[in-house]
Amino acid sequence: MKHRTVMMYMEIGCFVSCLAGWILVSSTLAIEYWTWSEVGSVVLTTGNYFSNLWKDCVSDSTGVSDCKEYPSMLGLPVFLHSVRALSICSVILGFFAGVLTLIGMKCTKIGGSELANARVTFAGGITYLASGFAGLIVYSWWGNKVRSEFVDPNFKAQKFEIGAAVFIGWGGSLLLITGGFVLSFFSGKEGLRSTSKKRPRRPNSYATARTRRTYMMPNSSRVTPMPQLVQGSRGGRKIRTTRTTGTYSRDDFV
Repeated sequence: MKHRTVMMYMEIGCFVSCLAGWILVSSTLAIEYWTWSEVGSVVLTTGNYFSNLWKDCVSDSTGVSDCKEYPSMLGLPVFLHSVRALSICSVILGFFAGVLTLIGMKCTKIGGSELANARVTFAGGITYLASGFAGLIVYSWWGNKVRSEFVDPNFKAQKFEIGAAVFIGWGGSLLLITGGFVLSFFSGKEGLRSTSKKRPRRPNSYATARTRRTYMMPNSSRVTPMPQLVQGSRGGRKIRTTRTTGTYSRDDFV
């Protein structure tokens, strides 16, 4: 099996994993069971209290439920505002990560060259990682707050337990992180490979020299004369020698 085929199936698997995680994280925004509590000792008078990021609800044993949204957004605690912002950022980042991954995958053939597709896929994997970590912070923060209030003996208000939405969010965040890590690792290894390689330094060559300075060797102050000049000087010496010997004869010295 060729390397490109293996990479293509790997990208498809990671994309499906991240897509499933993004759907799970997005579904938790509408689920009402982030926290829940059951009050009452008799079955006929049992009441269930549950809440999420947007409202509080109560239901009785007959199945009738009533929900009330939070009355004032400015009057909410900083914790709830932070959790809302992080959860929405996680959903938005997951959406853009899916778009980038679809453009850069080898099976879609939407992008340009193989190098450009690998870099776009790498950007999508990093965005999936950011989305997964944002969701993981949301659900871990929420679960830790519920747990600390439940085990605190000085907490006199009604105590709640962790709801199903938090567990669903944990599973979706792990899928996003796992798929994004594998996707960014292999695509980054392929897309950033050419940038990490340095071009070899061109060796000094006498054939490419055009000036007298280029013949100066590194770490040396000696200058090698040009071959053309050497030949010319030798010829000049021969000419001068011939002229000199031609001026004087043997009879002149006798």
